Amino acid sequence: MVQAAQPDYYKRCSCLVFSATYGKERGTFSSPDYPKSYPRGIDCLLYTFIAGPDEIIELTFTDFDVHKSHMDCMSGDYLKLYPHVERGEVNEYSEGAGALCGGRSDVPPALYSSGRALVLEFHSGQRPPRDNSTGFLGQFRFIDRKLFQTDGQKLAGTMCDHQFVSAENGRPQGRFYSPRYPSSYPKNIRCSYKFRARLKERIRVVFEEVTLQKGDISCLNRADIIKVFDGRNSNTPAITVLCNEGSELEVLSTGSDLFIEFTANSDWPGQGFKASFQFQPLEEASTSEADKNNKLLSSQKTYTVIGPEVSATTSSCDAVFNSDTNKNGTFASPHYPGPYPSRSHCRYDFQGRGKERIQIVFQDFSLYHPTDESTTCESIDALQAYVHIDGRMEKIDSFCASTTPRPIMSNGPRMMLEFRGIYSSRYIRGFKAFYSFTENFGVTDGKQLTEFPCAFVFNSSETRNGTFSSPNYPGSYPRDTECHYFFHGLQKEKVHLHFTYFDIEGVLPCEAMSASDYVEFSNFMARDRKYNRHCGQLKEFHIESDRKFFRVTFRSNDRLDGTGFKANYQFLDEVESYTSKPDTGKSSSIKEMSTIGTLVLCALFSIVAHTLGNNI
Repeated sequence: MVQAAQPDYYKRCSCLVFSATYGKERGTFSSPDYPKSYPRGIDCLLYTFIAGPDEIIELTFTDFDVHKSHMDCMSGDYLKLYPHVERGEVNEYSEGAGALCGGRSDVPPALYSSGRALVLEFHSGQRPPRDNSTGFLGQFRFIDRKLFQTDGQKLAGTMCDHQFVSAENGRPQGRFYSPRYPSSYPKNIRCSYKFRARLKERIRVVFEEVTLQKGDISCLNRADIIKVFDGRNSNTPAITVLCNEGSELEVLSTGSDLFIEFTANSDWPGQGFKASFQFQPLEEASTSEADKNNKLLSSQKTYTVIGPEVSATTSSCDAVFNSDTNKNGTFASPHYPGPYPSRSHCRYDFQGRGKERIQIVFQDFSLYHPTDESTTCESIDALQAYVHIDGRMEKIDSFCASTTPRPIMSNGPRMMLEFRGIYSSRYIRGFKAFYSFTENFGVTDGKQLTEFPCAFVFNSSETRNGTFSSPNYPGSYPRDTECHYFFHGLQKEKVHLHFTYFDIEGVLPCEAMSASDYVEFSNFMARDRKYNRHCGQLKEFHIESDRKFFRVTFRSNDRLDGTGFKANYQFLDEVESYTSKPDTGKSSSIKEMSTIGTLVLCALFSIVAHTLGNNI
């Protein structure tokens, strides 16, 4: 209950206490008069939930309809959250975690306490006369706190640092969580998770759920991020950077050490993350993961680790390619360059490590196809590409007939190709392709930085002009990828970019609401609102910086993909600049007319100045 030591404001609050479910799995709570409209002018009504000593509280709303008069839900009608009050008491110093108002879609699927108590503070104001908001109906239950206990050893003298060391008689796998999970994590924290495997082991981590902030903001500009490094500390190369929200994100170390750093500096923390880890013997990792891939495709086969090319003399055309064995090589359809047998069925599994992505470049492609041009790849001889998305194998493309496919790239350290030669023909050759495990995302220009998974720097002191492109260009860019391009000019220089090709999946305004990928421009490391995001299929256009530094960020989600972009860059002295405004998404013809108009005005001004000079 509310204590006398609390300020006068909270002494006025009415309080409802929920400490038992009376033999049921869940208890219920609701707003006053539910399902009728709740009363106006509720000054303060506290819902206090008290669990057992080793339990936490889970709240779920089955209905939610609270009038929303302000976007931040901190005035009018709202439900304020206090998930971190250990004894069920609130005062002016209690740590809140935001407020709720609006409809069912505005509230999270579940709310959790970090300890044995949780408080909701309900207010209602003088809403419009015809508003009949019904309030809320919810359920609560008590959960064993040990279900969310990190398996590693907490380091003495730290708030949340843990280490995980593989031992001969120890557990080869376990779990770890952000602080307070499944409740929201604290503000202004930095936690590290250090993994140390034995000599012939590698570390596999899967972030099963990541809920930091909603949205699609670049991880470069997020206050709450997870960084994974391929070594003992943050000075080693970055494998990935996670922000916003995601699920089933896999990380594989290249060596026996892995370092994860979680930093939270936002005003409104999210739920955090839950993850699993596994110490994998090298000789078992490749075959076991390949088998998992095929179980996901509802078929089981025996896999054999072979060399860089699939031999027609082997009893099976299934193959696993591991970057620990070969970083690149070739593979082909059975009996290539001769016709493959009818009813051929082959699977090619690729497994990389660290930040490696698998890139496939086709050298020859000739599959049987009927004369009917309307036939799709689904019903004829075809090669299909799959990647891991949300813990499942998802098809990203199908190739058939005799058109050589463009390069393809994985979204992570794994990819699988499945070949089905249903019919065959004596006039076809099958296919042959080159594979490589690459860390540069198929970007060959600029100097790659190690502190980001995909980042490249272009210095005017080294070259004043050149080209750059999206990952895997001219093939489709990979999903779930963020890449940065940093341009550093000399003093009094600007950066001029000319995009000659642009195909980024999405629609204006290129945001999460429309599930759009995007390209972002900025004169700073932070977001620059002077420039709109770019997506869709655009004609060639120009962009120019305001100063010597310029940033281009490409970000793709896990939905669809496009061909990407290609652009020329040039460092110019300020007097050489020939554009004065950033591109706003208008057609290139309008921009060209604007530039011509500027040149004409400059010419007229020159003539007028010359005439005035003669008259003087």
